[in-house]
Amino acid sequence: MTDSFAAAAPLLAEHAEIERALADPGVHADAARARTLGRRYAELNRVVRAYRAWESARDDAAAAAELAAEDESFAAELPSLRAAEKEAAEHLRQVLIPRDPDDGRDVILEIKAGEGGEESALFAGDLLRMYLRYAERRGWSTQVLDATQTELGGYKDVQVAIKARSLEDPADGVWASLKYEGGVHRVQRVPVTESQGRIHTSAAGVLVFPEVDDPGEVEIDPNDLRIDVFRSSGPGGQSVNTTDSAVRITHLPTGIVVSMQNEKSQLQNREQAMRVLRARLLAAQQEAAAAEAADLRRSQVRTVDRSERIRTYNFPENRIADHRTGYKAYNLDQVLGGDLDAVVRSAIEADEAARLAAAADA
Repeated sequence: MTDSFAAAAPLLAEHAEIERALADPGVHADAARARTLGRRYAELNRVVRAYRAWESARDDAAAAAELAAEDESFAAELPSLRAAEKEAAEHLRQVLIPRDPDDGRDVILEIKAGEGGEESALFAGDLLRMYLRYAERRGWSTQVLDATQTELGGYKDVQVAIKARSLEDPADGVWASLKYEGGVHRVQRVPVTESQGRIHTSAAGVLVFPEVDDPGEVEIDPNDLRIDVFRSSGPGGQSVNTTDSAVRITHLPTGIVVSMQNEKSQLQNREQAMRVLRARLLAAQQEAAAAEAADLRRSQVRTVDRSERIRTYNFPENRIADHRTGYKAYNLDQVLGGDLDAVVRSAIEADEAARLAAAADA
């Protein structure tokens, strides 16, 4: 267990250092820094708890081994104590495997209708409700930042900010669960627009970005932005505002375009657009860094290929199937009602298994 101790030692020291920093009232004057430190502190808590549990189990087994020669009752307990020590050591090894540093972040989630016209837009609306209900079940708060609805109540595109109200463990963070949702979601059902009762297949795309806590994390040169204003429009393209309150921001170096029209104020729409732009730029920077790092293992579950078909929602069979993990269940109605726990857990477990295998091969 010496290797695990060596890996844990700097993390234990970092935990103690952050604990001292968080006790300083001056740190909390900077909300962004306090949030960053709090998230890291919560992440390190897992290591501290696992290390102390292993240390306690190790000491118990060692004490029993010393006393076993004199007292048979201790000798009888020794196998179970050694088994407990081994289990605690394995748990410590698992928590020491590097986690995604963004797990504790909140997210901005985008849903875009794809092929399939109005049916795809209606399905995008179904996905939006599924995520909103899932967030409600998890105790997260949600805010629709922008949405373009269709005449039948579907969505051409919609952007939602999802936030955890409190966070003790980054593993419970919004990004930790929803980062696996990015990709193409396929639906098979009889559309409301289908008069012959034929099953159609269409799709919607989901993008998930970790939200930027501190605007300073992502540097944006104002000279790199082109900002256009226009009038908001509703379903069918009709104007819903008499002023140029909608905002479109183009980041010229990357070509990323963000439009916002949900708010009545041009200033509010601009602030929301910058919020989304920062998240997209952070994601782009992380993907570029991952591509350049030859020793960084790409996740087996969460890939950067946004064109990947990750899941099928089959209405006639009430079936949900995840193509990356092999998960399949016949409770689609419950999943669309927000019961995503088992689906998300299958992705988390598949990714963790891949991380453990990579660590074992290292």
